[in-house]
Amino acid sequence: MPTGLYIDGEWGPGRDTFAVDNPSTGSILAEIAEGGPNEAKAALDAAVEAAASWRAWAPRKRADLFHRAHDILIERADSFAEIMVAESGKPRREAESEFALSAGFFLWYTEQIAHLHGTYQDGSPGGYRVIETHQPVGPSLLITPWNFPLLMSARKAGAALAAGCTVVMKSARETPLTAALFVQALHDAGFPAGVVNLIHTTTSADVSAALMEDDRLRKVSFTGSTQVGQTLLGQASKHIVNSSMELGGDGPFIVLDDADIDLAVDQAVACKFRNAGQACVAANRIILHSAIAEEFTAKFVARSRELRVGDGFDPEVAVGPMISERQRQRALGLVQSFRSIGAELLAGGSAPDHDGYFFEPTVLRFPLTRHEFQHEELFAPIAALYTVNSVEEALEFANDTPYGLSAYLFTNDLSRAVAIAEHLDFGMVGVNRGIMADPAAPFGGIKASGLGREGGHDGIYEFLERKYVALTIDTTKGMH
Repeated sequence: MPTGLYIDGEWGPGRDTFAVDNPSTGSILAEIAEGGPNEAKAALDAAVEAAASWRAWAPRKRADLFHRAHDILIERADSFAEIMVAESGKPRREAESEFALSAGFFLWYTEQIAHLHGTYQDGSPGGYRVIETHQPVGPSLLITPWNFPLLMSARKAGAALAAGCTVVMKSARETPLTAALFVQALHDAGFPAGVVNLIHTTTSADVSAALMEDDRLRKVSFTGSTQVGQTLLGQASKHIVNSSMELGGDGPFIVLDDADIDLAVDQAVACKFRNAGQACVAANRIILHSAIAEEFTAKFVARSRELRVGDGFDPEVAVGPMISERQRQRALGLVQSFRSIGAELLAGGSAPDHDGYFFEPTVLRFPLTRHEFQHEELFAPIAALYTVNSVEEALEFANDTPYGLSAYLFTNDLSRAVAIAEHLDFGMVGVNRGIMADPAAPFGGIKASGLGREGGHDGIYEFLERKYVALTIDTTKGMH
């Protein structure tokens, strides 16, 4: 397992090292090379140097390279799953699911490389042709989070590299080994030196600021908090850096009076407690119609209490640890804050007596829909239940948020589902399902939840710039 920095095709040391621990045990997994602004600049130097030659690769040649990399990823599926369990704490079956989705995204981009299309048409007044084509945006900074370390690496790097961009990847300090294993697979597939570079750091703000200050950087793609995204957008403004942002969420999970309650409970458990609730698309506010609120709550609480908490290597475990002791303390603080405003604790609410950073699956019922913490992104195994008396009230409460990433709706009436989905102010809406990531779908939000899309036909175009060529022609030539 490489533990260095990957710059210009080689693994090397950093200015120092830092420890990565296993959140299930608190024990140290590895010492990782620490990168700073100087190492980040060296990585950008390499990406800039390699940009022209990588951009010139023929689409089929690049796609063949991607296919080799995909084959290597598949061969190493077990290694990826094991390292994700070890450094992020997620249960083994969730790690395996993340690997499968990540490989799917990488394959999706592989298959798009040779199918990027432009347009050709007559100019409006005649006498010339309007040609629209695309070109790589240029050297790109990819900043990935710790909660889905392989998925974010594959989704961002897959799109950028497929578009013909060179990249500097910055891993999350909590999960650098997953990123390193991904980059090693690309190296072994034969990606040229400088095309892919990887920096690990504990001083993310300094590294990002140094790169954003350099006018050779032409793209930043970030997944993380809205606050950090705002900082990056401010830095991007100096050199007008193309920016994609996948930021915070406040996902409403609406269960109406005609919903299949058992289905809604199953999906709510998955949507809320997957990855110990540490997902931007997790159900943040579970909004229940009063006609079904008691039935749903009883079943949901019972299921929540059945979830086994523990080390992700245990096949019976459904909920792993939180990523750090700081995050666990934050969860305890949230529960205390919620109870101080009258929320009723129905399950959990405390930290189990285990090694590691575990927190019980927790369910709270709120007496009011409006309170000072209503838009707090939970990012923890804490479910917040609210009751409303009408569809109109559910929709109004769901939309009453500065965020707009994902929303969920459960109803057996197709017309009602379409009508409500069209009025939910979110980039993604799941109808009768709580998991909706798909390589063929455009993933992303609106408002404070971000800019741009990852995945789908839009994903690769986030790393391409449109170019318009006005071609003057003499239609009389060549006719005789």
